[in-house]
Amino acid sequence: MTKTTESSPQPTEDKAAAVEAPPLAPGTTPVCFVVDEESSIRHFLSLVLHGAGVDTVEFADGAAFRKATTGRVPEVIFHNVSLESTDAIESIVVLGKRGFKGAVQLISSRGAAVLDHVKTVGLQHKLNMLPVLKKPFETEAIVKILHELKLGLPPAVATRLDLQEALANNWIEFWYQPKIDLRRKRLAGAEAFARARHPQHGIVLPNAFLPGATEAAIGKLSELAFVAALKAGANFSKLGVNLMLSVNIPLTALQSLAVEDLLKANRPQGDKWPGLTIDVAEEDVVNDLERAADIAKKLEALKLRLAVDGFGRAQAAFAKLSEFPFAEIKLARAIVADCGTDRVNAPLCKSAIDLAHNFGRAAVAMGIEKAADAVALVTMRCDFGQGYLLGQPMPEERFLSLLRQRTAMQSKAPAAEKQPA
Repeated sequence: MTKTTESSPQPTEDKAAAVEAPPLAPGTTPVCFVVDEESSIRHFLSLVLHGAGVDTVEFADGAAFRKATTGRVPEVIFHNVSLESTDAIESIVVLGKRGFKGAVQLISSRGAAVLDHVKTVGLQHKLNMLPVLKKPFETEAIVKILHELKLGLPPAVATRLDLQEALANNWIEFWYQPKIDLRRKRLAGAEAFARARHPQHGIVLPNAFLPGATEAAIGKLSELAFVAALKAGANFSKLGVNLMLSVNIPLTALQSLAVEDLLKANRPQGDKWPGLTIDVAEEDVVNDLERAADIAKKLEALKLRLAVDGFGRAQAAFAKLSEFPFAEIKLARAIVADCGTDRVNAPLCKSAIDLAHNFGRAAVAMGIEKAADAVALVTMRCDFGQGYLLGQPMPEERFLSLLRQRTAMQSKAPAAEKQPA
């Protein structure tokens, strides 16, 4: 588990009615209502909000929202203003009559005059109307709203921790970041990232405890990550969702893992388990390409796949291969950044994606943070993406909550609209 930076889904269109968030103890988790005709917007907001520690309840339109009785009072409501602004105005009036005390966040691609009118109606009804959010918007805008409202998880602190101490005190846990099918705009998997939950500092990111860690500590962390991903896969499968999960493990640590024993004790049961992807750094693979390829072939029989992580600067070495035993190429954040506009990064991304496809493998873009880059990657035919634009890492229980919501929506959707969660 040596990765210190992370990356982020927007599923498919459906006209689902209201879906209740899973019941939680009063006051433990804030909840947000999301009202929008576009399911991709609803799902995107839910991904961001769940990752930030806020539950969501989604509504396909204002009428469904106004009729619903969820039993939970939201701290904030994201309400779209569509072409027919009367729908949003009706919701505003109802909220005013109910004496709603939370915040109302209007979202829309409409012109300023229409939005100002709807906001004015809200102010007349004594509602807490936040500044209008214009579409398209990015993750940072949503996170900023939550921080200003003091909702969700507190931001990670900047500090230093000794990994051995964190391991000895059982401070390590694993969070899961959605992996998105970029063309179909739906959840395709998730990657595990380590966090330390310090008793005084709170949540601490990997760059606070991985640099300078001993090989023994990295080996122990790798084993924990491997087991955690297997157990998480089993928990997700109980909901009927069999996601391909991935973990980042150095090649040397992977060789010392008792892989078969750990699989036997912890892997999900049944034929539907898709397996596990193990991300190995490009540098590790290039330094001993023959050994890495041999490990990949041996692990394949166990439904374990090796992926080349941080790919980008050693493309020439891989292009010479006659066969490619690695399941995926995961494009480095450094070349994904600004790939929609940068004259250096754009061709690097395109050639890496083409290389993966030439070998019949998938390409995954890491660290997507800008909408322009996501659009460019789709044009380049990149298969999957992760990054804060698409969804930030979240604790396992938060990810489970998101999957429960997806599963509930799928069960209520018409048969013709049902898709994998």
